[in-house]
Formats: sequence, C-alpha cells, structure tokens
Amino acid sequence: MTGLPWDASYHEGPAPWDFGGPQPAVVRAAGRFTGTVLDAGCGSGENALHLASRGLSVLGVDVAETALETAREKNRERGLDAEFVTADALHLDRLRRRFDTVLDCGLFHAFDADERLAYVRSLEAVTKGTLYILCFSDGENAGPHPVEREALTKPFGAGWRVKTIEEERVRTRFHDENGAPAWFATIEREPPDE
Repeated sequence: MTGLPWDASYHEGPAPWDFGGPQPAVVRAAGRFTGTVLDAGCGSGENALHLASRGLSVLGVDVAETALETAREKNRERGLDAEFVTADALHLDRLRRRFDTVLDCGLFHAFDADERLAYVRSLEAVTKGTLYILCFSDGENAGPHPVEREALTKPFGAGWRVKTIEEERVRTRFHDENGAPAWFATIEREPPDE
C-alpha cells in the first residue's frame, strides 16, 4: 500500500514489524496449531521458527526475498527444519499444497477491500483446517491500516466459519512493549457439503 516493493522494507535494517521475536499472541496460541502449518507473509520468520521449535512442520512464504534469506539463516543457526519459499499470498494455489493450520500475522491488514476478497480465495486453495489472523484493529493508538471487526469477517463467506475474534496486541518497533491494538481471529474451513 506504500507503493514500495515489500523487499525494500528489509534493506536498511529490520522492518517496522520485525521487533526480534515471535508475536506474543502467536506464542500464546501456538498450542492450538496442529499438523502442517503455512505462515503466509512470514517476513524474517520469527513466528514460523517458533512454531517449528514446537515440532510442527512449517512452511513460511513471503514475496520479500531479503526477509526469506534472513529467515533461512535463522533456521540454520537454530538447527530447525522450517522451510521458506518465495510465494505471492494472492496466488497460494501455486504452492500445490494444503495445510492443517494457516497463520496470517500482519498481512491481512495490508490489503485493501478488493485484495482481501482475492486473498480469501487464495487461502481457500491451501487451508484445510484452521486459519489464524493477527491484524491491527481500529482501537485507540492503532497501527497503520487498522481493520474494523466487520471488515475482518466480511470476506469470509461460504466455506468458512468465523469461530472467534479476540482483542489482542501486535508488537512493532514503533510501539511500546505493549504493542498496538489488534484482532486475533480463529476462522475454520468448513468441509464441502456431500
């Protein structure tokens, strides 16, 4: 939405959302993650690596190659077995894989309304279980591109069930340690009618 390629966010040090660890909300929810995991928009990999350290099979995807190189290096240094590949979140079908759990941490709020519809269609191709979304909310002192609760649920129609939306916080390098107001949504993929 800034007009710059995502990779540019990583060229002069950490990106604004890269504070040096996994998001606390993801750490708290990690016990709910099962099976194979896709981290869509994984950035430099902290959330994916945290989940991999818990024994989960994790694929992190991003369009920012600089971030992915950082994630791969951390993966090697920590002796983990996560996988990181370049992929466009609007074309996840190109992965030709399906995942039990999908994480979107800080990606949903970067899309406009039309892109969110395309993104949900993309998620349909890869999600066979539960999708977790952590995004900026429209609360006080919100981060950039805040999302109203209705805007979070609206793109998820037939084939999805919004199970819960909880108030949370997103850590960034520009907020204090409490982070910015956020939503943490649990959205389930419904099996097709037989």
